[in-house]
Amino acid sequence: MAKEITGFVKLQVKGGQANPAPPVGPALGSKGLNIMEFCKQFNARTQDKMGKVLPVTITVYNDKSFDFVIKTAPASIQLLELTKVAKGSKESNRQKVGKVTWAQIETVAKDKMADLNCFTLESAMSMVAGTARSIGLTVEGTSPLKSKK
Repeated sequence: MAKEITGFVKLQVKGGQANPAPPVGPALGSKGLNIMEFCKQFNARTQDKMGKVLPVTITVYNDKSFDFVIKTAPASIQLLELTKVAKGSKESNRQKVGKVTWAQIETVAKDKMADLNCFTLESAMSMVAGTARSIGLTVEGTSPLKSKK
């Protein structure tokens, strides 16, 4: 018989660096989960992505067991790593902090495709380009996206 789901916990944790300190400990402790067991499993599965911020969705079952799914790094973090910028702009519409090309946007979109709620690469690129603009990056070049008439 299938286990009954009692809830979900969504966290962003650095790969290979999960520990019982906040935000992991309080979030899992409030659901009654074994915090150290999660930390051990998460760190083992993310050894190759050491230090990268990774979203994780934890499914909590009624017998206090859990499963978790690790997603790809957020698009904003991937864009900042590509452009080697420390952080985004406070006023993204006025103060630009870097430049990104459509080729870079395409690589991020292909990487994030599984986690985005879109079906085509063009719509994924459009979403990533919007993220780039919202963190203060200038998108260079002409858009390869189909123009809507």
